[in-house]
Amino acid sequence: MNFALILFLLLVATGLVTALDRFVLRKRRPADARVPWWIEYPVSFFPVILIVFMLRSFLVEPFKIPSGSMLPTLLIGDFILVNKYTYGIRLPVINVKVMDLADPKRGEVMVFRYPDDPSLDYIKRVVGVPGDVLTYKDKQLYVNGTQVPVTPDGSYTYVESGLNFISTQRLREKLNEHAHSILIQQDAPPVQLSGVRQFPFRENCDYNQSGFTCKVPAGHYFMMGDNRDSSSDSRYWGFVPDKNIVGKAFMVWWNFDEFKRIGKFIE
Repeated sequence: MNFALILFLLLVATGLVTALDRFVLRKRRPADARVPWWIEYPVSFFPVILIVFMLRSFLVEPFKIPSGSMLPTLLIGDFILVNKYTYGIRLPVINVKVMDLADPKRGEVMVFRYPDDPSLDYIKRVVGVPGDVLTYKDKQLYVNGTQVPVTPDGSYTYVESGLNFISTQRLREKLNEHAHSILIQQDAPPVQLSGVRQFPFRENCDYNQSGFTCKVPAGHYFMMGDNRDSSSDSRYWGFVPDKNIVGKAFMVWWNFDEFKRIGKFIE
């Protein structure tokens, strides 16, 4: 469901009724006449819809985390806020950028439209920006030939769908100034080669049993989940074009199961 489109259509419909009443119908209606319901309701809801539309389109938009691909940074059931203007001002619904403000940086958590189905929103971490050469070998990430620093941070256990308990190694990774936690399952391969698809600029990537090397094309980004061995990301379906960017995730604003996460900023 394209909520942005539905909100836009409601805004247009209520706005047209409001304008029609303001400039035409109100002048023809007797002063003591009752306002018809089909005018009263749209006129009442128009300012509310307008405020929600403007806030959601240009300032912040809420999202809910549906999967564990970003564990331990984001939990299933987290409600997060996404900054819509950090990476530039975009027209709502059609998502066309009209003003550049900043480009995504390595280490930032970004919401974007899934390249294979733009009606779906995904959230992952930016690990590669245009021009970067990324290598992921034996569970270690390299950017432009330099190993990304990681330090052991204990273990982490979570419950996967089907009540399967998953035990992983927890590491602290530092991409640029962004230090964050990632999860690694030592017995899992770096990439499930059978899951790698054909995607635009696939020729920029070389896969083997120990991992992959990819050069990020201009105007695109390489995204990976923090739960490295349980994430469908750019390793499998390719690069994210700039036109698919939604915004930068910056805060957890609600979680029904863990109130202590409310107000937590996203690393």
